[in-house]
This record gives sequence, C-alpha cells and structure tokens, in this order.
Amino acid sequence: MQRWQVGSAIAPQSAWRLSADAETERDGMPASTNNKQDRRLPRLGLSLGSVLLASALVGGCATPPTDPAALASFNEANDPLEPMNRDIFDFNLALDDNIVKPVAQVYGETPAEFRKGMHNMIQTVRSPDVFMNQMLQGDVDGAADTVLRLLINLTVGLAGFFDVAADRGGVKAHDTDFGVTLGKWGVDEGPYLMLPLFGPSNPRDATGLVVDNFADPVGYYATFGQSVARAAYEGIDKREPLIAPLDEIRRTSVDYYATLRSLYRQRRQDQITKGASGSNIVAPSIEIDEMNDTPSDSTKPANSDDAVSQIPQ
Repeated sequence: MQRWQVGSAIAPQSAWRLSADAETERDGMPASTNNKQDRRLPRLGLSLGSVLLASALVGGCATPPTDPAALASFNEANDPLEPMNRDIFDFNLALDDNIVKPVAQVYGETPAEFRKGMHNMIQTVRSPDVFMNQMLQGDVDGAADTVLRLLINLTVGLAGFFDVAADRGGVKAHDTDFGVTLGKWGVDEGPYLMLPLFGPSNPRDATGLVVDNFADPVGYYATFGQSVARAAYEGIDKREPLIAPLDEIRRTSVDYYATLRSLYRQRRQDQITKGASGSNIVAPSIEIDEMNDTPSDSTKPANSDDAVSQIPQ
C-alpha cells in the first residue's frame, strides 16, 4: 500500500486532454507539448500536497508527557502527530466502512478467475517501477525475474491476464517500492503519519509514494479519468482479500488505531530486512511476508499484517 496504496492506490497521474484538434497550438506551444505538461499536473499536485501536508502538521502535534514512564512510551510510539493522525484515521475508516468495503464485498462475488486475471494485469503494469527499485536496492536477481516475468506475461500471458511466468515457469512475482529502497539505504522512517485515503505511512514512505508515482510510465499516457479508474480498481483489488483479516483485527483490538500502527511498522521493517537484522545497503552516491498477491479464493490465506497498508485505515 506496498504500501495502502487506496493501500496503494496511486494518485491520478495524468490530467486534462486537449480538445479534438491535436495539431493546434495553445499559448504559443504545440498542442502535443501542452498534453505532456497537462498530464504531469496531478503528479505535481501530489508533490505540492505533500508540502502542504508537512506545513499542516504543526497544528496537530501532541504534547509530550512529563512523567518519565509516560514519556518513554510516548517516544517509543514515535507518533507526535497522534491527535491529527487519529482524526484522519476516523475519516479513512468512515470512508472504508461506507464505500470501499461494500464495493469490495460486491467485487468478491465476481468469478475468482476474473479477479485473479485482473490482479495479474495490475502486477504486470507495476513491473517497471518494481524493476527500478530492485536495481536501486542491488537486487539483480529479483530485477532479472521481473524483466523475465514482464516479457513472458505480456506475450504468452495475454497482456498479463495470465501469470504464465509463475504458473508454468516458477518465476514468482516480487513486490517492492521506493519507501523500501530508502529503508535499505538506511534512511530513517521518521514519525508515524496517517495519510488521507492512503492510510498508514511516514515521511520516508510518503516520499517513496511520490517517487513511485512519477516513475510509473503508464501514468504519462493515461487520461485523468483512466488514472482515477485505475487507482480505484487497484484499491478494490487489494481490499477484497483483506475483508476478513481486517474485521478480525478490528474485533479483537482494544485500540484499533494503535494496533494498525504497530502492524504497519512491523510489516515495513520486515519488507526492508526480509526477516534479517542489519541488512541495509550502501546508498548510491548522487520483504512479516511480502504483500499478499492472490485473491481471497486462493489457497494462501491473506496475512493480517498485509492488511495494514492496503485500505484507508
């Protein structure tokens, strides 16, 4: 959602298309040039939104307690913006309860093979970004797998609808992002953040979200409406198999917000270290389990930790 990416859902990546006459000029520039600039505007908006969010954080800070024991607990939580984060959490939860989850439940009634095929296509579209991050992480073997999967599934797999690379060749999908890359370079996560729509995060992962958004090649060619539709569909695709795990976490948690905060950090740390401590790599000079990638009908159960960053919490 990843990381939630709507847990992952990406922000709209292209904007307004020009009118029908694609050869006309506007403001002294060729229409084709304006098209490219327009498509980048929502990406610019995402970056500017991050700056505005950072500016708004000042008003949502919690006052550190004076009691030594309480102060130690406060520092361990590393959530100085907790009052604001909880308000955003309540907003995300209401959105999920009233829109995202009901739609995901309806989507869960569609044929499993259709859901699996659409999920495979989403994985295929993300391959360039995954490849980029694997190379930045020094994961040459993983990057080679990603390229091989892309070539096989785009051709034999009918544009990625069938995961022939995994089903016939045993080449499994990898999942990573720029937040994980920064973590492997030794960048500190910073304070906990709850982002509207995107859910649990931190400054490091929020930066990764922006970079991954710009690195997505499809966004440069899709229209605004297509980008929004893709983001919404990816959110539902990730939410559907996590309905039961999240319901169970919510039912058994004394503090749902604090539980998800803890699970999110554990999952992200495990994605960075892949279960081993001290596995940071040197940054260039200038994966709890990997995210569940199968629909809920799969024999592999959804991991409750994976649920944390996949829907608006």
